[in-house]
Formats: sequence, C-alpha cells, structure tokens
Amino acid sequence: MRADGTALAPGSTIGIIGGGQLGRMLGIAAAQLGYRCHIYDPHEAPCAAEVAAAFTRGSFDDAAAIAAFAAACDVVTYEFENLPIGPLGALGGKLRPATRSLETTQDRAVEKRFLDAAGVRIAPWAEVDDEASLDAAIETLGLPLLLKTRRFGYDGKGQAWVRAPEDAAAAWAAIGRHPAVAEKGMHFTAEYSVIVAHTADGASASWPVSRNIHQGGILRRSEIPPGAPIDGQIAEAAAIAAMLAERLGHIGVMTVEYFACADGPVVNEIAPRVHNSGHWTIEGSATSQFEQHIRAICGLPLRDTRLVGSAVSMDNLIGDDVEQWAALIADPNAHVHFYDKGEARPGRKMGHVTRVT
Repeated sequence: MRADGTALAPGSTIGIIGGGQLGRMLGIAAAQLGYRCHIYDPHEAPCAAEVAAAFTRGSFDDAAAIAAFAAACDVVTYEFENLPIGPLGALGGKLRPATRSLETTQDRAVEKRFLDAAGVRIAPWAEVDDEASLDAAIETLGLPLLLKTRRFGYDGKGQAWVRAPEDAAAAWAAIGRHPAVAEKGMHFTAEYSVIVAHTADGASASWPVSRNIHQGGILRRSEIPPGAPIDGQIAEAAAIAAMLAERLGHIGVMTVEYFACADGPVVNEIAPRVHNSGHWTIEGSATSQFEQHIRAICGLPLRDTRLVGSAVSMDNLIGDDVEQWAALIADPNAHVHFYDKGEARPGRKMGHVTRVT
C-alpha cells in the first residue's frame, strides 16, 4: 500500500528482510500476483533469493545498507522477528507490519506484559535476570516451570525445564545465563494456532485452526480440523487473535499459538508473521497465508480462507527426512515443497509435505 492509501499495482517491488523458506514462499505468492521481490539477507545464497527478482547481501544491523535496499522497494516486510529495531527506523511507513509488532514479540517479557494488558489467559510468569530471581520465581510460581530466554529462542532453543529446586543452577547455565522469563508448567491437552490476516483499514480474516504436534520443541505436524478438545475453543481463540492484531496495529499475517486448557485457550506466544503451522494453506485453503500477507501489505482486499476438502495435514521434513524425496514426489496424494537449503542438518527444516482429503 502506498502512503496515500492506494493499493500497490502489479509490477511494484516488495522488499523482504530475511531469505529463509518463509521469504521464499512469500516471494512465490507475490510473483503470482505480478509483484517483483527483492530479498535482503546476510547469507551468500539464501533460498528465498532463488525465486526473487533481486537480492542484496547485507547485515541486519547495517542501517545504511537497509536504507539503500528500501529505496529500491515500494513496500518492505520481514519473514522473522529477531531483527534489530534501530536500522528499520528509516523505513517509516514502507515497513509492513510496523516495528511495534517486532518490539512486542521479539522480547518474551515485553510480549507477556502486552498479553497481560490485553486481558487474555497466559501461563503465570516472572522475569528472571539472575539465580536469585530464578529462586524467587520458583518460590512464587511453584514447580515445574519452564525457563525461556527473553530473546532469540525458537524451535525449542533457549529453553530449560526446572522440575526440582536442585535443577535451577543447571537450567540457568543451559540458557547461557541470559535474561529470561519463567513460566509455570501448564497442564494442557493439545497445542494449536490461529493465523489471522489484518489490514490497514481494520479488516481481518483467519484460517481454520490447526492442531500442532511438536517433537523436541520443533513443529512436526499440523492437522486440520483439530478435533476435540480444541473445537470448543476455536471461536474464542480466533476472536483473541483478531483483537491482538488490532491492538498492535498489525498489517499482514500474524500467528497466535495456544494451549488447550480446561479453562479455555491459553496464549503461549505470538509470531508477527507467516508461520510454519500455516504452510498447509498453500494447497489446503482457498487463499494461502503467503498470498494473504502480500495482499494485506500491498493494500489489496483479503480473500476467502475456507478449507479446501474435508481434512488437511502438513508434515515438516526435518534433517534427513528430505532423503525421502523420491517416494514423496511419487506419492499422488502428497504436495511436496523442498526449500533447497543445502545441507540437511539435524533439526533443520528442509521442506514440508501437505495432504488434502
């Protein structure tokens, strides 16, 4: 969308900060709508650059390089949230979503204060800056509790459980003694996510909810419809996600992850972007999360998000899973996406496969 509120016409250039698989899929969706994409990333050959019209290699904290990159773009977005805020200041209204979404979600303590102020259910928590404050959190919250670094944690990284008082010192060391939050261990029956798109004029649209199954802190599988007990929480969870997007002034796609608890949906965390649990929307929904994000940031109308078919599943291809490529490609029911990320290291997301029935 331009500064005057008019939509960006096909042929305009969308800048994407970050060159991973989410940037790659955003670029593919943008190209289908006639837009050019320009990737900005510090790596030599990021996988998103292979499907983009232009690529700039530069550091995320190089304000001058980011400003020069943005000057060549009509609108700029990002594919992940762990970005330095300062260098993004020069982007002004070109950046969609704006820095408020980043500032709120890239620090877990800031995010939890935002969620508390919004009045939604979250796990009881406390800030932890040293071993003394960790001991105080144990006393206040009880055990077990989960210690999470305030910044840069993802896919289970930067987390450690404290299940007994004598675990505290080892848990603090395991997260590198970085500023953290402690969360009371929650009893839940399932994990799920609501993905919502929100526009500058306040319109919003969410997708059918997915049940998310994790292994080792990494999303392994998403299933739609999610089934019991999530079905009874969907309306409230979707309303919460839309409300949070509105409070942030978010423009684009945003994901809210939940625990299904006895008292209702408990917000785990927010991702201010397209999300792994929404990859199924490419084949499984009338409009993918990636196309919808492009529509929102360019000022185009949002489209229908209904489920295509009766059920959808999405499985991540992690590490050596990608070696199954021949069988997967031969499977007539499999929609296969390979990210072309090179070496298949343990824990690295190399692709995904979606099945629609």
